[in-house]
Amino acid sequence: MDKGIPSRTNAESRVRGELSEEVRVTSGVPQESVLGPLLFLAYVNDIGRNIKSTIRLFADDRVIYRKITKDENMINLQGDVDRLRECAVVNAMKINPSKSKAVCFTRAGVKNTLNYSLMDTLIPETNSCKYLGIILRSDFSWADHVNYTVKKAWKALHFTMRILRKRNSNTKSLAYVSLLSPILEYGASCWDP
Repeated sequence: MDKGIPSRTNAESRVRGELSEEVRVTSGVPQESVLGPLLFLAYVNDIGRNIKSTIRLFADDRVIYRKITKDENMINLQGDVDRLRECAVVNAMKINPSKSKAVCFTRAGVKNTLNYSLMDTLIPETNSCKYLGIILRSDFSWADHVNYTVKKAWKALHFTMRILRKRNSNTKSLAYVSLLSPILEYGASCWDP
């Protein structure tokens, strides 16, 4: 056996004959374990317990929102963001404020300035955001999402055409159904119910 390749024997990991020191693991969930998803859900299940705004969770992503009709609604939303931070601190979770965005969805010509903060960091205001692979624009236009989808589908189509140039029509049809169709159909019910 090559000495540069690690070998595994009896749950030990050796590299070039050296054994690393044992380290006690006090947190986390084993990767690819059967109980991993269940333990993760139990861990984040209480995250929206004291929140009055609507909260959506998908794996480790969170979206919090509410209808804003008066200044009091903005204050309540900021309070809910603060409660999210408190919950994260209590559960020893880390939040990356730089990945947060504030979007005001409205058809009105004039919008209020959004001044929300997370962990003493101002959440940047933006005109669009990507949520579960769908680009949502503040003016409810689907142009950005459609352009993104078309560009992604063209890349997949050109790749497929280049690889399957000399294949029969059944193979090309299967490739379309497997590779291109999911790109074009994903989220279609959102922007054209």
